[in-house]
Amino acid sequence: MNECVFLDNNNTSSWIAYTTIKKPSCSAGFYGGKSKEAEIKRINKELANIRSKFKGDKALDGYSKKKYVCKLLFIFLLGHDIDFGHMEAVNLLSSNKYTEKQIGYLFISVLVNSNSDLISLINNAIKNDLSSRNPTFMNLALHCIANVGSREMAEAFAAEVPRILVAGDTMDSVKQSAALCLLRLNRTSPDLVPMGEWTTRVVHLLNDQHLGVVTAATSLITTLAQKSPEDFKTSVSLAVARLSRIVSSASTDLQDYTYYFVAAPWLSVKLLRLLQCYPPPEDGAIRGRLTECLETILNKAQEPPKSKKVQHSNAKNAVLFEAISLIIHHDSEPTLLVRACNQLGQFLQHRETNLRYLALESMCTLASSEFSHEAVKTHIETVINALKSERDVSVRQRAVDLLYAMCDRSNAKQIVAEMLSYLETADYSIREEIVLKVAILAEKYAVDYTWYVDTILNLIRFAGDYVSDEVWYRVIQIVINRDEVQGYAAKTVFEALQAPACHENLVKVGGYILGEFGNLIAGDSRSSPLIQFDLLHSKFHLCTVPTRALLLSAYIKFINLFPEVKGTIQVVLRSDSQLRNADVELQQRAVEYLRLSCIASTDILATVLEEMPPFPERESSILAKLKRKKGPGNLHPDLDENRKERSVNGGTADHSSTTSNVFASPTTSTDLLGLGSTIATQNSAPPASKGASLLVDVFSGNTAAFPMLAPFPSRFVCKNNGVLYENQLLQIGLKSEFRQNLGRMYVFFGNKTSTQFMNFAASVVCQDALQAHILYLMLLYPTVDGGAQLQQILNIECVSDFVDAPVLNIQFRYGGTLQNIAVKLPITLNKFFQPTEMTSLDFFQRWKQLGAPQQEVQNIFKARHSMDTEVTKAKIMGFGAALLDGVDPNPFNFVGAGVIHTKTTQVGCLLRLEPNTQAQVCKYLRLCFCCGKGFVLSLYLKDILTGRIGVQGDWQENALIV
Repeated sequence: MNECVFLDNNNTSSWIAYTTIKKPSCSAGFYGGKSKEAEIKRINKELANIRSKFKGDKALDGYSKKKYVCKLLFIFLLGHDIDFGHMEAVNLLSSNKYTEKQIGYLFISVLVNSNSDLISLINNAIKNDLSSRNPTFMNLALHCIANVGSREMAEAFAAEVPRILVAGDTMDSVKQSAALCLLRLNRTSPDLVPMGEWTTRVVHLLNDQHLGVVTAATSLITTLAQKSPEDFKTSVSLAVARLSRIVSSASTDLQDYTYYFVAAPWLSVKLLRLLQCYPPPEDGAIRGRLTECLETILNKAQEPPKSKKVQHSNAKNAVLFEAISLIIHHDSEPTLLVRACNQLGQFLQHRETNLRYLALESMCTLASSEFSHEAVKTHIETVINALKSERDVSVRQRAVDLLYAMCDRSNAKQIVAEMLSYLETADYSIREEIVLKVAILAEKYAVDYTWYVDTILNLIRFAGDYVSDEVWYRVIQIVINRDEVQGYAAKTVFEALQAPACHENLVKVGGYILGEFGNLIAGDSRSSPLIQFDLLHSKFHLCTVPTRALLLSAYIKFINLFPEVKGTIQVVLRSDSQLRNADVELQQRAVEYLRLSCIASTDILATVLEEMPPFPERESSILAKLKRKKGPGNLHPDLDENRKERSVNGGTADHSSTTSNVFASPTTSTDLLGLGSTIATQNSAPPASKGASLLVDVFSGNTAAFPMLAPFPSRFVCKNNGVLYENQLLQIGLKSEFRQNLGRMYVFFGNKTSTQFMNFAASVVCQDALQAHILYLMLLYPTVDGGAQLQQILNIECVSDFVDAPVLNIQFRYGGTLQNIAVKLPITLNKFFQPTEMTSLDFFQRWKQLGAPQQEVQNIFKARHSMDTEVTKAKIMGFGAALLDGVDPNPFNFVGAGVIHTKTTQVGCLLRLEPNTQAQVCKYLRLCFCCGKGFVLSLYLKDILTGRIGVQGDWQENALIV
């Protein structure tokens, strides 16, 4: 007798199948044929036999039905179509025998289509099993719902499954299955899963004694928390408590869930992922306990391995990397961030390729943190060595990403040089990405634009085929807009074009620059006008039509710049190869340029062909191209690329002036390069009225009430870039820059799903006093494709002091459900704080002038962290003040000075921070202003800086009246 038996594992929602063969008629015959034709013949014979059994007059007993349905399922798994037997499988669901019911559910899970006419019968059978209270039957039913996961089943059971999950009399194995079933339904039909009373009860499953239930519940809660974080915020304390018990336990304490001497590794990973849905806990005790857990995980990573088997190291490292991800997500513990960086640095030279890859990938994210960026930079030589010696191309690509992420003004030239060197031997698959990154870094950190020109020309020499039009367009724009580099650029491209073989992109750049600025090098006999023309024309016949068209434009420019070569150029334009060119564009240019050179006077030529005016400053499109190449899975890889400008440059960033207009520019490929320039769009706002005050020209719109107002993370007080808000559906990123009383903010909306957002609208509303001073502009977009990204640009002007921050409201439809999100924008008064250098004499003279009791605000507060000198300096400079070294007689005190710029006035500020390092208490924070509103401003700025450095305590308030 032969039998095919299928078993299910109650610990997962997956089916595990095996076959027991006692006679060759079940499956051996299927494989036993000498050819494919013989196998098909054998299968067809078996199918005919099964069909005759089902249609026979004699009714089949349960065992026979199970046997034949199992054979059909096996034949289907071999790759053959099955078009009968579905009703017999449905009939098996009503059996009271486990094996028969199991085969019926398995057949339905694999072969029944969600649109089948049998769905109603199947749903009835599932309902009967769910209400039977037989745990085995309930598990089978829940597994079937999860495996099919159709919308019809979600509509039928989305309300029933949560009830089973939180019922007090439900067995542990059924709770596991119910949690995973609900997780599946939430992923396939999130709009059908109701949020109700059960949401508060499911959180307490994290305290369940059965770790299998906790594991399944954690997966469910993580997904639900990404969708509705407020409903599940109580899970944070429970997750920390459970994680603490696991981390502190010995491997023998959790024997059933210990994997190669690692206690419950998969549950630990899930708990750490759940905690990444929320900001750091506000409760000091919970936060301290979580910090201890993370420190313990980092400490265990340093311990000698308890087993040499790869499974042990894999499990151990899985927990470690997830803990590092949580540390990076919180971005609030400097010590942990530096320790994580050091741990990853050890993996950079590990013999296991996967560990090196993961270490490089995690360090890319660490490089964006203000606390760990310097620690990441210490590994630059190791990363450069990986770039040169790694065999795996994916690891080399991550090394390129890390070099790009750790780059700042202090190491830009070294990193760009290494990337250029590697470019010559780089894999073809990543050359274009390297070219884009080199172009971005060269432009972003170019202090001397002659270096930038040399870098771009080297890019074209080494990898001209991978230099996109965006790159050479950008170098042309920069050269035209900067007088000091025009002569050098003309000389450099002239020398480069003398090479026997030049890439066509180099010819384009050379033609454009010499046509505009060739006169700057014409005084040298080695680069006379005729030599320049001959050099360009020698490349003409080797180029494509677009490049030839550009060169013809350069020739007519030469006639204006150098009248002595007019005759030579006219001969070229009169040639049959130009006037009778098969390409219409070239022919038209030759005819028009020739006619213009013949009939126009010198003055007219000078007017028509005058030097190109500076381009209106536009956003670079190079980074947008890089993002498109990285794909929608990485929506915001470069949100923090301006992260260290203040700390690297002594508290200031090099920004161009901004205007007071607002531009709404929705695009599916964004540009975050941020050169302090404006984008010309059609959606510019009208000018503000004279009576406007506070923040002018912040876009705004619908003032409808939104259900939840999320404050911006405190790190934005001292940072301008990062992810402002993120849930399962949407990611909101910011990149902003401020100079004096002007600011610009780029807001990026990323669709994290594969489903379109409908009727997407973003607006800003303001509270109370700001309401009358905001000019509203609303971003409306019919649809946002899955994985796509929109950009909105805000140009801001601080007209006078303010306290309230604008609120960003987002509204869209996802899966038919209206989604409302509200979050405060990190526009605080200190963003308009410009650092001011002062001598010790000037500082204390001014301090004494403002030392009256009515002219200062003091505060005594406890520090959030240990008073690390470098971290505190970074925060004060990030706050906007210039850190004055050597001014205070006490070397442990921090002294700062700056000016708050508004449209109508400038407010001076002196700052003094006196820490008590032994007691971890700042003695007091003293802010002094020279303006009539000193009390309000002092109190407000004191609260901002106190909230970033320490925990609020009692404070004294003294009005400042000058």
